Amino acid sequence: MKIVSVVGARPQFVKAAVVSRALRQFRAIEDVLLHTGQHYDAEMSQVFFEELSIPTPEHDLEIGPGPHGEQTGRMLIAIERVLTEAPPDAVLVYGDTNSTLAGALAAVKLHVPVLHVEAGLRSFNRCMPEEINRVLADHASDVLFAPTDLAVTNLLREGLAEERIYKVGDVMYDAALFYGELADRRSKILSRLGLDGSAGAYVLATVHRAENTDDRDRLRTICRTLQRVSQWMPVVFPLHPRTRKALDRLGLLDTLQGVKMVDPVGYLDMMMLEKNSRLIITDSGGVQKEAFFYQIPCVTLRDETEWVELVELGWNRLAPPVSEEKQLTEIEAALNSAPVMSDRPYGDGHAAQEIASIIANRYADGPRSLSSVGAV
Repeated sequence: MKIVSVVGARPQFVKAAVVSRALRQFRAIEDVLLHTGQHYDAEMSQVFFEELSIPTPEHDLEIGPGPHGEQTGRMLIAIERVLTEAPPDAVLVYGDTNSTLAGALAAVKLHVPVLHVEAGLRSFNRCMPEEINRVLADHASDVLFAPTDLAVTNLLREGLAEERIYKVGDVMYDAALFYGELADRRSKILSRLGLDGSAGAYVLATVHRAENTDDRDRLRTICRTLQRVSQWMPVVFPLHPRTRKALDRLGLLDTLQGVKMVDPVGYLDMMMLEKNSRLIITDSGGVQKEAFFYQIPCVTLRDETEWVELVELGWNRLAPPVSEEKQLTEIEAALNSAPVMSDRPYGDGHAAQEIASIIANRYADGPRSLSSVGAV
């Protein structure tokens, strides 16, 4: 069978890398990679393909940036054209980006089965574009690969059929294990930033979500908080292109004096920075989990998180950027915390192999021959 895997943003490249490697173990499955171009420059895209040994995409749509409706619409048109010209047996989508939604919509309208990796996540904040994307993608999908028990519960509560749902674990854990070891051997980021011998002696920060970068008050609060933290210990801050533009546009770069701002880093370098930090401050969903995988406390600069397990286990603290003092209180508490790895809610590091096996077995008799029993 032929599967078209739709990717477009950095987290999807990581997920696709481990799933595609597992799919290639099945000779009957042909995995065709389609890159929408949602992340379009070398720093945000090409370096990931190189470091993760992802094959060159068979289809590179080069959609680039734009307002949500315009970007998603252009993706939908281009993906539909690819699927029409060379119809696949299924379309595999990842996560919750505009690429996810466009891939799912294009496929379901052409009656091509949709398989969704990382299904069932909910922040319950419908102001987040990611929340809308993930809900619509789940309801358009024929097969739902859920990473956690809570994700399964969310899907069942929304009336999705049990036989469509498979709890497989989190493919990001697979990636953290595999690429974390590779980072130890290849990454030189610590020496390049003068952090040799500084394991556990710096804070790593990442900010990229529109709810933070497009709101002057929230972004200013984050900047002031990071500047205050930099007085306690070094803060390393890789700047997402959106964040850099927002800081420049809003005149906030001067508020980050003392913070070590660097250009976006590759995946292996990011792994190395995460593994050796004392604390991670982020608004990224993926980085929250990677912090947990590497047993690093995390403070999340959002009002809510999809990964509530991490908050319940004490590895993550929510610190909405509405109060500098509130954020500093949570950061100080995290720096002084000593959580233990008492539970592993994201599986055993073999989620990608489980996904590949389910696809191979479920479609063994043809793409429309669906199993009647799920794996919840």
